[in-house]
Amino acid sequence: MRVLDAGGPASDGVSRLLADLGADVLKVEPPGGAPHRTARPAVGNASVAFALDNANKRSILLDPASAEDRDRFVALAGEADVVVSSGPLGSDAYGRSARGLADAFGHLVVVEVTDFGTAGPRAGWQATDAVLYAMSTALSRSGPTAGRPVLPPYGIASATAAVQAAWVALVAHYHRLRCGRGDYIDFSRFEAVVQALDPPFGSEGQAAVGQKPSHQLWRGRPRNQQIYPTFACRDGYVRICVLSARQWRGMRAWLGEPEHLADPALDTIAGRYGASETINAAIADLFAVQTMDDLVAQGQRRGVPIAAVLTPAEALDSDHFRAVGALTETPIAPDVPLAVPAGPFVIDGVRAGLTAPIGSHDREADWSAPRDVRPADAAPGERPFDGLRILDLGVIVAGGELGRLFADLGAEVVKVESAAHPDGLRQTPPGQPMSRSWALTHRNEVSLGLDLRSRDGADLFRRLVSVSDAVFANFKPGTLAALGFSHAELLKSNPRIILAESSAFGATGPWSDRMGYGPLVRATTGISHLWTAEDADDGFFDATTIFPDHVVARITAIATLAALIGGASREAGAHVHVSQAEAAVNQLATSFAVAGGRAAGVDVVADDAVHAVCPCAGDDEWCVISVRSEDDRAALAKVLDGADLPTARTEFVQAVSAWTATRAKDDVVATMQEAGLPAGPMNRAVDVLADPQLVFRGLYTEMAHPLFPAPITTETHPAPFRHVADAPLRPAPMPGEQTRAIATNVLGLPDDEIDRLIDEGVLFAWDGTTR
Repeated sequence: MRVLDAGGPASDGVSRLLADLGADVLKVEPPGGAPHRTARPAVGNASVAFALDNANKRSILLDPASAEDRDRFVALAGEADVVVSSGPLGSDAYGRSARGLADAFGHLVVVEVTDFGTAGPRAGWQATDAVLYAMSTALSRSGPTAGRPVLPPYGIASATAAVQAAWVALVAHYHRLRCGRGDYIDFSRFEAVVQALDPPFGSEGQAAVGQKPSHQLWRGRPRNQQIYPTFACRDGYVRICVLSARQWRGMRAWLGEPEHLADPALDTIAGRYGASETINAAIADLFAVQTMDDLVAQGQRRGVPIAAVLTPAEALDSDHFRAVGALTETPIAPDVPLAVPAGPFVIDGVRAGLTAPIGSHDREADWSAPRDVRPADAAPGERPFDGLRILDLGVIVAGGELGRLFADLGAEVVKVESAAHPDGLRQTPPGQPMSRSWALTHRNEVSLGLDLRSRDGADLFRRLVSVSDAVFANFKPGTLAALGFSHAELLKSNPRIILAESSAFGATGPWSDRMGYGPLVRATTGISHLWTAEDADDGFFDATTIFPDHVVARITAIATLAALIGGASREAGAHVHVSQAEAAVNQLATSFAVAGGRAAGVDVVADDAVHAVCPCAGDDEWCVISVRSEDDRAALAKVLDGADLPTARTEFVQAVSAWTATRAKDDVVATMQEAGLPAGPMNRAVDVLADPQLVFRGLYTEMAHPLFPAPITTETHPAPFRHVADAPLRPAPMPGEQTRAIATNVLGLPDDEIDRLIDEGVLFAWDGTTR
């Protein structure tokens, strides 16, 4: 796969992901190199972010002012599979628009990456990560219950957008391999962050699902910080994530079975949330005198999900990350290597990650491999994944979202469900037959009720594997093997099967057997330590985010699709395993590289940009204004009637806040954008629905479900393709709703055999009631 990278800092990470998986990526730079090679944070004059986002690529120097080099650019594009274009160094600089390249070369996939899309009322707006957090609702869920919201760690938004863009690029490439037709994708980073970071209209975590009626939209301020509470202990902090009744009973036993916590109502998430003040006080007293290591060890023994809250440097220096090869050394500046995250992909037990820094400039660079002229292996279909069958064992957000990504694009996704161990998203408040999260996450799928632990059930599953293309799972490592379904065993049923797994800490290493949920992953990896307020001594404000679940699903999807593409030529299967911890750290690779470098004594020049969260007129209304340079500072001073802005950060934010506090947030943002400053309002879910750019671009639609009294807001597509239709909106199934149909049409079982298997509990089928 050949990728011509004609982009800048907003899109560098897109082609880095493809390069990690083996694509030949040729980065186009102007004479002297791309300007962001020196962007801060930097070691010497070398940008850390540039080094990381452009590793594993080759570089070619082409002068936009040279007619010969402009022709050379077009020739390289014509021989590429994918062109990624963005910013002033994009294809326009070489005389061809991104759309023009897609029109000129019918096989070519062109992804044009902009902050808000190329059309619409806000197409000309500028964004930073801080602006994207504000406008996507992530900011409104971060910080104390009242007062100034806290920005999530810088870098997650851009990395999330890069993952989404890599996914849609690979989808379009796969479609081209099958039908011979390329695509043009007008990719909006704003839309990607809305969909894939903390989506206001997407799957929520298990705790939220278990206590909130589906018709209530999240208002956006973090009222439920105590769902995954953090406690001080003798040498730091720990976080717990108690979800199931069994986990709560382990915690209660740890507390000494206090009588006042014996109420059976506390076996439910909602019950414990209502009593959280009392429960957390008891836990705080128990934990205060113990160490992080002792608490984690005891929690693991008792079946209580718990994690130490580590700093980024402590996480990087952990035995686990070093044992699994999650880090590698790469030169940022000459003779100055840093230990950096190596990449999130592990395929067939081998890390597909950073192996080399970006190549030196080469004016004569050309494609290093002959064109893939392999004919299409299927007739053109309406959707890229028509004809694929996937057996989905995944659970909760990361697992469920993975299946949906494929189902929306045409795959037949069979959700394999257990009567004894239902998916956490099946939890619903009393009187509600299905959670909103389940309806959104499992649309376009079918449900098969099957007991994998029975001998007959295992045999039926193997028969399904023999006629499927992939199996998805996100259980604790070793669970599938214990059931008899390791990848080696699955290959006996189907030598081309792809097994795609994700887990909290990966398949190997000292932490691999730990219980893990997103909040514990963030604590263990140092992300919780980064998710704090600059002006506060304590407080971790990541409790209500779902990061990294949604982005892990997309990272796993990218690796799975790459394996399907590679397997088609090799006629072989593959085993994908993505560690959620490593995926999270790679989302913040620059921050972790900087933290590790400073811990090792490397002189890192900090980024002096200021991202101010400022109050606006109204009840709890806020906006974000980003000042990236002296030119931005001058433009802001002009907007503020020539004010002499302080240089100290705190005083600077106070001065700007005094001006914004009496003005409506939309007016403030419009004024700043007109002055060339990135700015955005702090949106909540209801604001996202009314956002004029998202309305113009049709990101959302209404999805009817027979079990809901009113339609549910849902996304239409992962990005606006030219040749791929929007997702169908088939209702998410009830447990075992399609069991009989699958047993008949896929397995070929007669009715009497199906009845027997249901009677014996090997299969189960929905009976049409919603009790």
